[in-house]
Amino acid sequence: MLTSSPLDGLRFAFGTLTVLPVRVRRWDREAARGGMLCAPMAGLVVGGCAAGLGLLLLLLGAGPPLAAVASVAVPAALTRGLHLDGLADTADGLGSGKSAEDALRIMKQSDIGPFGVLTLVLVLLAQVAALAQLYGGSWARGALAAVVSATAARLALTLAARAGVPAARPEGLGAAVASVVPGGAALGVAAGVVVAAGAAGACLGGYDGVRTALAVVAAAVAAEPLLRRCVRRFGGVTGDVFGALAETAATAALVVLCLGR
Repeated sequence: MLTSSPLDGLRFAFGTLTVLPVRVRRWDREAARGGMLCAPMAGLVVGGCAAGLGLLLLLLGAGPPLAAVASVAVPAALTRGLHLDGLADTADGLGSGKSAEDALRIMKQSDIGPFGVLTLVLVLLAQVAALAQLYGGSWARGALAAVVSATAARLALTLAARAGVPAARPEGLGAAVASVVPGGAALGVAAGVVVAAGAAGACLGGYDGVRTALAVVAAAVAAEPLLRRCVRRFGGVTGDVFGALAETAATAALVVLCLGR
């Protein structure tokens, strides 16, 4: 049997959660475990790219609203819009009022229903508004928010892949990563991300450090009820559910970072 290496986990994380040209060499449970533990690292890179474009636009004379739009667009582009599509599909499935089987069928359809459209519009507006406020107050805080929200979004995936969370379907990304991460390991990664975010925020001031750490905690807390609802409603997680969790966590982190300013 092949022994998994840390690189297998990184390849899995970047190859499945981004469009970056990383080849996934292994698609087994061990590689998936490493990949989901490394998911926040993929978020760190995605967030860094988002912040970079936002700062570039500010440097070229663009205003905070345009920088905010760019910082929201980059994660969408680097995931081919899969997380946003998952958010819309999950909203349609939850709002359908159908049985679990029919709801899952609705989620697999290519079109987006009214619940999905409304959810997408509100979430994207919230993200852009939050980042515009943060960029308007300080370019450094705006950039930090772009990085932290993207990282917190992928941390939500690590937590959702913990042991005891079943897959709703026998195939797809949800089935590949469901229950692959031991609970203790998921909590350890979460603690590490919280500490790292707090340390990064502290570079801008003690209050920023506390608020940034709380933003990551809030992201995880906000994603948990949605995860539980989806497990009850659909019988488990799917790739769409993972996308919805990521967008929910990112939005929650951005909202917290705006509070008290």
